[in-house]
Amino acid sequence: MTQYSSAVNIKLNNMALRFASLVKKLRPVQVTGISRYSSFKASNLEIELTKNPKEIPNADDLVFGQNFSDHMLEIDWTESEGWTRPKISEIRNFSMHPATKVLHYAIELFEGMKAYRGYDNVIRLFRPDKNMERMKTTALRSNLPDFDGEELIECIKKLIAIDSDWVPKPNPSSCSQSSTLYIRPTMIGTDPHLGVSKSTSAKLFVIAGPVGPYYKTGFKPISLLADPQFVRATIGGTGGYKMGCNYAPTIYIQNLANKKHNCQQVLWLYGKDEQMTEVGTMNIFMMWTNEKGVRELVTPPLSQGIILPGVTRLSLLELAKQWGEFNVSERIITMKDLVNGLKDNRVEEVFGAGTACIVSPVDRVLYQNKWLEVPTMEVENPTYGRLLKNLTDIQFGKAKSPWMIEVPEISDRTKLHASQ
Repeated sequence: MTQYSSAVNIKLNNMALRFASLVKKLRPVQVTGISRYSSFKASNLEIELTKNPKEIPNADDLVFGQNFSDHMLEIDWTESEGWTRPKISEIRNFSMHPATKVLHYAIELFEGMKAYRGYDNVIRLFRPDKNMERMKTTALRSNLPDFDGEELIECIKKLIAIDSDWVPKPNPSSCSQSSTLYIRPTMIGTDPHLGVSKSTSAKLFVIAGPVGPYYKTGFKPISLLADPQFVRATIGGTGGYKMGCNYAPTIYIQNLANKKHNCQQVLWLYGKDEQMTEVGTMNIFMMWTNEKGVRELVTPPLSQGIILPGVTRLSLLELAKQWGEFNVSERIITMKDLVNGLKDNRVEEVFGAGTACIVSPVDRVLYQNKWLEVPTMEVENPTYGRLLKNLTDIQFGKAKSPWMIEVPEISDRTKLHASQ
């Protein structure tokens, strides 16, 4: 890397950090106007129950993203009027003008979270406050309206309570092989006019559906394509935000990895030093003995703004630090680190982490037309397995944790009416 390019990267990195600081410190009204930052209230929630409930699919037949519960949450916003009253009603199709901004300029964001039915039959959300923090930050970056995260959480809790029958029961023998209710909060720009500019109207909606375990028959390691000519995100861009525009360009490369190279996922690299950033749509972790001879669990830092701040990522880091058994670091890791570490037998495990799978072990990486064999599946009592058990024990209520937020049951559904 030249002195000039290094200076540019430092400057861009500083710009990204300054923007992140603005998100946390500035009063929202100072950015784009009062009407964008008034919030809806869960106490104003309207409820209209479906008259045609659907058949709930068998837990053994669930495919991710194919089944949806009976109801959805909707809240509309305009720059002139602010937020409407939130409403839960039967899930339905939208009708939009062909010029609607989201269809042309990807003015959009989304979240991914889950509800878990514990072994005590109590339904809980996992760290929804962290999803709200990320969603609000992304809304600001997208010039979409702000809202009160606690109010949205309360609305989501009511949606889940209404559709509680759609939250699968846990597997009697294994948390990690249990089904869950996936929740997708989304916000889109609905202004029906062409032109690259902020959207003066928006829709926030939440849909949910049951999903099966990522590994129904036990862990299956994945192989990765590591090719530096493909970049997922750059410093100064939007890689650290959960926007649809970050995902669409990766689909072609994902298909290329599958069909041409027989790899399940892409290991996204960045920069001339080939920094390892993400695995597909997951954060990446490596368990190894570093150059100083210190055993370390390492994942790339968020400081450059090119990595999504995953809730699972954060949780695994916090759990590993609680153990106090090895160093836990957030720092840049490169392909050179991986190659040399494998050569010297210092790499133990490589795995991805995300909401869908919790952890996904890696056993092979295709790099410079050569396969790198990673001994992840050969390790006795692997770190990824321990992290998975610890986290799923929390999520399914076997271990108590402030991370889990209980969803109150609706004891009498006849009390639900049009205006709640």
